[in-house]
Amino acid sequence: MTKTPDPAVPGNHTSGNAPGAGTYRDAWGIPHLRADSADQLARLQGVNAATDRSWQIELERWRSEGRTAEMLGADGLPWDRFSRQCRLDDTARRCFAALDADTQRWCTSFVAGINQALEAGVRGGPEFEESGTAPARWNPWTPLGVFLVQHILFSTFPNKLFRAHVARTLGPDAVDLFSIEAPVFSGSNAWAAHGSATAGGSPLIAGDPHRLLELPGVYQQVHLSCPEFDAVGFAFPGVPGLPHFGHTGHTAWAITNAMADYQDLFEEELRRSEDGIQARGPLGWESAVAGVEMILVRGGESEDVEVIETTRGPVIAGGLNGGALSLRMPARVERRLGFDALLPLLRSRRVDEVETALQRWVEPVNSVLAADTEGTVRHFLAGLVPERNHENRRVPVPAASPEHAWDGSYVRLPRTGVDRFEVSANDREAGGGDAVGMEFAPAHRARRIRELLEAPEAAPLTVDAMQAIHSDTLLGSLPAFRALLKSLDAGVLPPAAARLRSRILEWDGHMSSDSPDAGAFAAWRSALVHGIARHPALEPLAGAHGYAPLFGPWLSVASRVGFAVETLLLRGTELGIDPAVEAAAALAEASAGSEQKWGERHTLLAVHELPDRLASRVPTAALSGDTGCVLSTESLPGVEDRSFRGPVARYVWDLADRANSRWVVPFGADGNPESPHFSDQLPLWAAGGLVPVITDWNLLVKDPSLATEPPSGRTP
Repeated sequence: MTKTPDPAVPGNHTSGNAPGAGTYRDAWGIPHLRADSADQLARLQGVNAATDRSWQIELERWRSEGRTAEMLGADGLPWDRFSRQCRLDDTARRCFAALDADTQRWCTSFVAGINQALEAGVRGGPEFEESGTAPARWNPWTPLGVFLVQHILFSTFPNKLFRAHVARTLGPDAVDLFSIEAPVFSGSNAWAAHGSATAGGSPLIAGDPHRLLELPGVYQQVHLSCPEFDAVGFAFPGVPGLPHFGHTGHTAWAITNAMADYQDLFEEELRRSEDGIQARGPLGWESAVAGVEMILVRGGESEDVEVIETTRGPVIAGGLNGGALSLRMPARVERRLGFDALLPLLRSRRVDEVETALQRWVEPVNSVLAADTEGTVRHFLAGLVPERNHENRRVPVPAASPEHAWDGSYVRLPRTGVDRFEVSANDREAGGGDAVGMEFAPAHRARRIRELLEAPEAAPLTVDAMQAIHSDTLLGSLPAFRALLKSLDAGVLPPAAARLRSRILEWDGHMSSDSPDAGAFAAWRSALVHGIARHPALEPLAGAHGYAPLFGPWLSVASRVGFAVETLLLRGTELGIDPAVEAAAALAEASAGSEQKWGERHTLLAVHELPDRLASRVPTAALSGDTGCVLSTESLPGVEDRSFRGPVARYVWDLADRANSRWVVPFGADGNPESPHFSDQLPLWAAGGLVPVITDWNLLVKDPSLATEPPSGRTP
């Protein structure tokens, strides 16, 4: 018998007959899924993911198995080499095998739904037709592989490659001069208000995760309902449940990257012996696991990749000829990712239950804000951070050194109660400090969000006020640039350069898309970064680094200078760089350029994997915000003013009335370029708007095209 939603869940409004099992849609095409059990709901979520995001999830499956070159050609080889060497698919298998029985059955049901869609013939799409590819059946562990693909490069280990390169070329003392207080490509905002500070008397949680602006989007809005729970939130297409952001009607949670350092690189000495490949460990020579895997290449010659794993982890760079680096990460060591937390999260009714569920989390390490309808608000970190030598966090360390080995213990992560406001923006304070990580985000975003929360005119806080914070465009890094400009003698500058200096100093500091002053500042900033990156002192960094092209973004000199520019303005003289000289030269260069508003330079640059015929459907928009703003539509100063990374979702969770909650994604609910919901949320997202969260089933329309029953004779 179909049951009605729990009437105790705020925002669950029903009238008349209870809705039957199936997929329902709101006006934005967002899926609302209802089933008679958690396992049936997982199957239905799998069916939905396989229809709404068919191309996207299959591409992630190919990546997890190291088969993108086989399907799409030689451009996929750099990733496939890494995927095979890192043993992503094998890690997914091991983690799946170690799941508790309840979670394993639930994940298997999700995969059964994906395969059901394949058998029903609804997994096609223009991308498959254009690329001459086709989807295939999933394995039970594939969702775990998809999750690994999304997060294997989310930690700090690629930054250790850059630090090692700096140490080799400029000397060990130069490493700290490139501190950006944040690894490249990491960032998010989340903030919470206790009920004592809100108009409704109950907690509010809001935030926005910052990732690559992939098309289709990396997050999918979804509503999951069964007799056990009724939750709304953001799913990873291809992964069951709501791992990062959700509202059950009783509890709500949000995460940001804690910026923890939990993966290590070890410098391995390898040799081939009669018994196979060996690696030198703390106790001497040890046997390593080794084999050769063939990567098929569409339209080209296949490639053999030697896969080696030492007792520390898979070798992801170099090999027997030297330069071997192994990667040690908790998920492979512990044989678990944290999927055992996903069902308890959906079932949670109190903050204590959210925290208990996330005690099973492994990686990535997250900073969590959670609240419940009883008024409790809590901030805590979830995941595993090994206790080990601090140098492990800085650079690759010797595999043979006992001082750098893991001993199996983990850092005790902090937790605090919240009695008014809490902000987590990848900053040092929210991330647990030196006990957990090495570099954190600059405090700009966290400081500005707290300032907006505490503003007298914002009290008491409403959903509207929380939504407005998302769109704040004040540039947090501006004081450092202003101090540099003020240090210049305007009298010795060329007239045009002096006028540009005055203009930037008089500017209000908001990176608004319609601001010509913001555009002028950006032009000068880019010229400044270019000048510093070209400085003879940094020339050795432009030399060969010896790492795979996959790690190019972490090793780009101009990119690293752009991210570390605040540090270099303060300490560049230690390398012989005079920031004042570079600033004056940049003023002269930028003052001769064309006049552009910031939104003419700063447009959306969606990252997509669409075949050529469909590339014309990739949307764009003029954007406000920038790196260092709460509205963190990031650019790469000196490299790219367009934004390829930013808020991949926004939300406000209201614990007083879930139906008063709001959410949005950059593009749309449907991954099919031919769907009206492919990018229909983009104008709203670009303008700072949010979509209402619909929880009244009577306002939804049932989608008759999605089957809800298993194929005849087949069980999950």
